[in-house]
Amino acid sequence: MPGAPGLAVFETWEEGAILDPMRPMLRFLWNSTRGHRIAPWRSPYLLWRIETYTGVKMTQIGFLEFWEFLWTERGNLWRFLKWTAEMDRYVHPVAKSST
Repeated sequence: MPGAPGLAVFETWEEGAILDPMRPMLRFLWNSTRGHRIAPWRSPYLLWRIETYTGVKMTQIGFLEFWEFLWTERGNLWRFLKWTAEMDRYVHPVAKSST
């Protein structure tokens, strides 16, 4: 029913409009935690990224330090994820339909 309240949410969900902006961000997170998805604080790639960002050695970053970093830098991390999504759109442009 086109006029039924609440159906617009499902229509946008089916079309993928809700997940489209998040897809490149989720792709980056999925790829960066490869092999360590259950324990991302053990991912050598993420530890290296934190080390180059903060200067703290990888060997000194444990569970608490990892989550503390994520919490204190959440604003910068969100901006970084949005930037990766923007770069992803350049690499994987959406094909325009020619109708």
